[in-house]
Amino acid sequence: MLNNPLYTLGRLVLLLYAGLMFQLNIRRLGILPAGPKIFVSNHPSATDPFMIHIISPERLNVLITAKAFSVPVFGWFLRTIREIPVPLEQGGLALEDASQYLHDGKSVAIFIEGKISPPDGSFLPPRTGAARLAMQTGAPVIPVGIFLRRELSICIKSKISGKHAQAHWCLRGPYAVTVGQPMQFEGDVENRQHVRNVSEVIMHQIRLLAKESEHRTLHPKLAAASI
Repeated sequence: MLNNPLYTLGRLVLLLYAGLMFQLNIRRLGILPAGPKIFVSNHPSATDPFMIHIISPERLNVLITAKAFSVPVFGWFLRTIREIPVPLEQGGLALEDASQYLHDGKSVAIFIEGKISPPDGSFLPPRTGAARLAMQTGAPVIPVGIFLRRELSICIKSKISGKHAQAHWCLRGPYAVTVGQPMQFEGDVENRQHVRNVSEVIMHQIRLLAKESEHRTLHPKLAAASI
């Protein structure tokens, strides 16, 4: 259930925009399990925290950099729909909030790289927040691989809280998403090596899914023939 009227309206606007401006291609490789889930994705553009809401019929609360919450009007919208701010130096606070959401039966989404991926199409090393969250709560991880045409992205510069910032936004063109099979993890979150290993396992799956998304985008006839 989406429940929040503002969330429902925002998602509807996003669906309409995506239908007009994107060649949206979403493929789900499995059935999503019931109950709270952790959607974990790569992060090729600043558009991703919005587009990820489309892949789930349920409401998602997304972990987003805390800087975005200080933007007038936009920050109010993020707070009202209960997105989760990620402080630059205190990411653990965001994980606590996300854990509470999961315990309350809500699904969350997190970008495992922590920042927008390099513009050359590669990936940043995975951070451990998603692994910790999965091991602490027992919620299944749903890996997500996104591919878009980087050359169509637009660099938008802004000033947030007196500081200059810039980000690459994907506002049109192909946007392919592959949603993978659920993954379950357990173990001691104090075991750093185990947490890093779990993070690498998740990241490996996301890379494969992103490549699948890329394949469908660049070779649509071959992809259609293989389904």
